[in-house]
Amino acid sequence: MQKARILMLLLGLCWFSGQSAQLLAQDQEQEQEEEEPGYDEDIPIESDWDGYMPELYSRGDQTFTISLGLIFPSVFYNNGKRIPHHFDPPVGGMGTLGYTYFFGAHYFLGAEVGIKFNYTLGQNTVFLIPIGLRTGYQFVIGRFEIPLSVSAGIAPQRYLNYGYFGFFMKGGGSIFYRFSPEWSFGLNTDWSWYPQRPKENGNRVPGKDMSANIIGLTVSARYHF
Repeated sequence: MQKARILMLLLGLCWFSGQSAQLLAQDQEQEQEEEEPGYDEDIPIESDWDGYMPELYSRGDQTFTISLGLIFPSVFYNNGKRIPHHFDPPVGGMGTLGYTYFFGAHYFLGAEVGIKFNYTLGQNTVFLIPIGLRTGYQFVIGRFEIPLSVSAGIAPQRYLNYGYFGFFMKGGGSIFYRFSPEWSFGLNTDWSWYPQRPKENGNRVPGKDMSANIIGLTVSARYHF
């Protein structure tokens, strides 16, 4: 009987030791899991925007652009003969709002409306309001974007009490830096042609035909959406 009691006591001690070891191992595993970061922890993620993105545009991408800058009246013709322009100072100002729709990574179509003004020697002001469609091709080199475009449309013009509703054409190029996925900033230069073919009593007067060539230089902010 005494041997049986001793045996039962030894078995009880072994069982208790095994349970204690198992509990100790579970506590150690739990402490290690708490020390090691899990999937729920906030892990810094490096954005793809920090690297090179070879394809920034796809069909349906759009931009809205605002531009401000200067104009430089250059070459003027009257009835085919070159004449001096009469602006003082020979520099004016301009502003433009533009919308662009991309058909792919490079080709785009858009519209623009702007205003140009310059002072004359008589301290009066000439206003031009070009409204037209624009199309072109854009090169993408890393974060730099270089659109080349041509525009055409109508151009209401005003000087004192005289008004003229004419036509214009424009060609230009820009270079933008893609500051973020939503914004890019750049510099533009363009050449514009404004022909005037006035009429009197419904008849053309070739002697009064005018043709103005104007160079523009602007800075732009472009919003991408």
